[in-house]
Amino acid sequence: MTPDLRALFSPEPGYLNTASLGVPPSTALAALHEVLDGWRRGRLQPPDFDAAVERSRRAWAALSAVDPAQVAVGAAVSQFVGLVAAALPDGARVLTVQGEFTSVLFPFLVHAGRGVTVQEVPLDELPASCGSADLVAVSCVQSADGRVVDLRAVLAAAHAAGARVLLDTTQSCGWLPLDVSEVDVVVCGGYKWLLCPRGTAFLYVRPEVLAELRPLAAGWYAGDDPWTSIYGSPLRLAADARRFDLSPAWFSWTGAAVALELLAGLDADAVRRHDVALADLFLDRMGLPSRGSAIVTVDTAGAAQRLAAAGVRAAVRAGRARLSFHLYNDEADVEQAVAALR
Repeated sequence: MTPDLRALFSPEPGYLNTASLGVPPSTALAALHEVLDGWRRGRLQPPDFDAAVERSRRAWAALSAVDPAQVAVGAAVSQFVGLVAAALPDGARVLTVQGEFTSVLFPFLVHAGRGVTVQEVPLDELPASCGSADLVAVSCVQSADGRVVDLRAVLAAAHAAGARVLLDTTQSCGWLPLDVSEVDVVVCGGYKWLLCPRGTAFLYVRPEVLAELRPLAAGWYAGDDPWTSIYGSPLRLAADARRFDLSPAWFSWTGAAVALELLAGLDADAVRRHDVALADLFLDRMGLPSRGSAIVTVDTAGAAQRLAAAGVRAAVRAGRARLSFHLYNDEADVEQAVAALR
């Protein structure tokens, strides 16, 4: 990463936990300070925040190689997965991965009472199992250990079997370049690799799937023109994916717009190379094979405690220490973690 880009970030050394919470650029913080000061002084009007929401929508669409008209904004991944789960017919079969993040899993499990079943298989068996499903729901990168799904194989197998695919890109968008335009439904949380404040999430719906989903939480912001369709019937929702918009958490989107535009303006392949190179360097120093992911886990005895004692901020997932490497990390962070563990 260039010195100018690195200068936008100031995490203390040893922050290797982007997979839990991203570090914002200083430009996003400046935007937040400015808008909060405007709030304090009573200078703001609700429509003032619309531009930040639309900037965020366009930037995320660019990062995902999709049309902004097919992107909705919300607050959390599970909210959007719940829409898909509610649209399934009674007795529908859902296929997912063993150990999948529960925001992808729980919204389907709560429909067991109407016969919706969930089958969990090992990640490498997912493509071969698609024939038994009506919907395949999976994270592009697994939260627990950083494994990357073979998306092409899953899409080909699922669509050949007539199944839809729901993809969660929360742990990939921001470091792994990906064109998701052929995926039926994509959900993504913004507060990790996208460096956004909490309370920002996205939904992409392929045009062919739009009519299959019902906007169960439709509110004023889902209207065709939110500022003129704000009172009374008849129902007049947006014709595109904005019909799934939730009323935005204004201040969060102010910071999100700046962070997302920064990421959308970078060379996505260069970001991936930087992040993966650091993760693979860490694995090499630990005597482990490379994995091609920005998220890695280690089973070293007492790893979490040793990392914490050395000032390395990481996470514990599925009983293993999880480390994640992003724009603001460098080889010094790798050496700090390796020294703690070796």
